[in-house]
Amino acid sequence: MATVIAEMSMSLDGFVADPCDRVGPLFDWYGNGDVEVPTAFPERWTFRTSKASARYLTESMDKISALVAGRRLFDVGGWGENGQPWGVPVFVVTHSVPEGWPRDDAPLPFTFVTDGVDSAVQKAKATAGDGWVGVAGPNIAQQCLNAGLLDEIRINLVPVLFGEGIRYFGSLSNAMLALEGPSVIEGTGVTHLCYRVKKG
Repeated sequence: MATVIAEMSMSLDGFVADPCDRVGPLFDWYGNGDVEVPTAFPERWTFRTSKASARYLTESMDKISALVAGRRLFDVGGWGENGQPWGVPVFVVTHSVPEGWPRDDAPLPFTFVTDGVDSAVQKAKATAGDGWVGVAGPNIAQQCLNAGLLDEIRINLVPVLFGEGIRYFGSLSNAMLALEGPSVIEGTGVTHLCYRVKKG
């Protein structure tokens, strides 16, 4: 059975982007080392991290077999035109299918799911088999947490304070959610924290 994992790079005060949707130094750790981590589209992305971050990132690259993302990441992040580093099928949660999609010339398979995040996760799990389903973007991660769909939360904690911006956990409906862990991996300019979500 697939494991559903949400992962984001986050500032120490809980933001994944500034008010203008810029990530600033949050992604610097992807290129601040000497160890190369290849991606599905090396002409667009090749990561060079510390040795510890490379091991952490390689596990993600190897195990993620499907992704669930929101329409905003599809549009603003350019995934529709450029693909994404993992090179796996993407299930896009949206109210309506974008004009001109689906496309035969798309870099990756995109499935547009108009009946909610639960449906998107179930479709992604069926595709992933025993692999991982990656949940991309703060809004979709929050929806998955609210619906009890996440198995694990991975935070790439960057030593910076934003003060304001887009929060990773900004719209949670649960009064309290218990986590197990974390396991901790110290990279260069980032600390990788992995928490299991307690069920029930």
